[in-house]
Amino acid sequence: MKRLFYSFLVILLFLSCKQNSKNVETQKTLPRIAIAGLGIESSTFSPAQTHEEAFHARIGDSIFGRYPFFADDSDVRKRAEWIPTLLGKSLPGGIVTREAYESMVEKTLKMLKADGPYDGLFFDIHGAMSVVGLEDAEGDLIKRIREVVGPEVLISTSMDLHGNVSERLAQHTDLITCYRMAPHEDALESKERAITNLLDRLENNMGKPKYKAWIPVPILLPGEKTSTRIEPGKSLYAKVPSVANQKGVIDAAIWIGYAWADEPRNHAVVMVTGDDKEKVVSGAEKLAEAFWEVRREFEFVAPVATLDKSIKMALNSKKQPFIISDMGDNPTAGGAGDVTWTLKEILARPEFKSEDGPTLIYASIPGPELVAAAQKVGVGGKVSAMAGAKVDDRFAPPLQLNGTVTAIKEGDRDAEVEVVVKIGSVNVIVTEKRKPYHHLKDFTDLNLNPRQADVVVVKIGYLVPELYDIRGDWVMALTPGGVDQDLERLNHKQIKRPMYPLDEAMEKPDLSAQLIQASDNLE
Repeated sequence: MKRLFYSFLVILLFLSCKQNSKNVETQKTLPRIAIAGLGIESSTFSPAQTHEEAFHARIGDSIFGRYPFFADDSDVRKRAEWIPTLLGKSLPGGIVTREAYESMVEKTLKMLKADGPYDGLFFDIHGAMSVVGLEDAEGDLIKRIREVVGPEVLISTSMDLHGNVSERLAQHTDLITCYRMAPHEDALESKERAITNLLDRLENNMGKPKYKAWIPVPILLPGEKTSTRIEPGKSLYAKVPSVANQKGVIDAAIWIGYAWADEPRNHAVVMVTGDDKEKVVSGAEKLAEAFWEVRREFEFVAPVATLDKSIKMALNSKKQPFIISDMGDNPTAGGAGDVTWTLKEILARPEFKSEDGPTLIYASIPGPELVAAAQKVGVGGKVSAMAGAKVDDRFAPPLQLNGTVTAIKEGDRDAEVEVVVKIGSVNVIVTEKRKPYHHLKDFTDLNLNPRQADVVVVKIGYLVPELYDIRGDWVMALTPGGVDQDLERLNHKQIKRPMYPLDEAMEKPDLSAQLIQASDNLE
């Protein structure tokens, strides 16, 4: 009996050791994947500059908090040994200072050097970052990362569709994708797709794609004309899955590009990656041809008018709220966010002089001097101080705002401190630092109800979902600023010409796919 018992123990120990060995082996074979990236959309037509603190850089494990699919118990988290380094994401703004860029790049490279080697790297960028002294910031960044991690490492890049894909970026990345919706309701889905593509290639020992087709398309359009909510953007982007979902294709993407920077890489691009040469090439050419064919059909996603006509439309409308997009200084496209021209025009109108006039919410204008004054007098106090045009005073000077403080809120991630000043029937949101107003909570936290306002004026382009859903009606106002929708007025000098629509009569370009060398074949 004892013999039988000991034999049973030996079998149990053997099975346990075998399982432990299997677990260790599994752990050892998990791919090691780093995470890195810098993201901003930066206008070179704005006098603003972006500094390092604007990126709110996350280091190490804090990066996981940006992605729901990286939760501790998620499938994605369990499929690899993740090594997050530095991830910086800024509100759109002006050109990034060279000091800020070099500081964040050096930190990233130092961490990558310390924790290597790697099997893969998730490169999370926007794609429209401009840096003082560089023509291709993301291309520079990925090249320097390559020099540290080596040519064999599989890099998967996730981008905004308003980013730019230079040939250098295409060369040094292996897998690449971008959003398929504007507004970007599929942002997290796209990032997860980039990661899943990377994991699948590593787990199946498939390595780098055999083919990367890159087609520069000489079209430069603002996002407000290329929303996927309406045609032709809706149907154009609907063609992407039919290419991407083919056997032998890994992913397909169309980049609109970024219209408010003046660099040779600023134009549309189509890219397809995969192992089936015919499908990769034909798929890329199909998408590029489709884009070119509909180029003349792109129009603004809403009625467009001068500010004067926009206000008249709002005042004559019975639909509430009537939303006016103050487009020229849109901080979510790269505007300085502190152009006072629109607010000056509104406050000068007689309709809004009385408290009994049409209720209007204006979001927003930076004014640290006024914010400090409001904090001193408190809610209900009278305030008189300057606001706006500290950065971009080309169109109007700083404004003297005289009114009653109706709300003060501290601790916002971007604005830091927000106050509301009531001037006649206008509720002006004044911030310590610039901030976009996209969500209902942004307003209700300040005791403002945009649903019940007659007019809401927001520094934005096309409306984000929450504002779009509450609109009674809306119009996009052609206002001045660093992201002026009239591209002719911007006077690009460095982009490649001819470029549609700046050169509307241009001949049809060669839209043949260019096969990009794999990163481990670059000299």
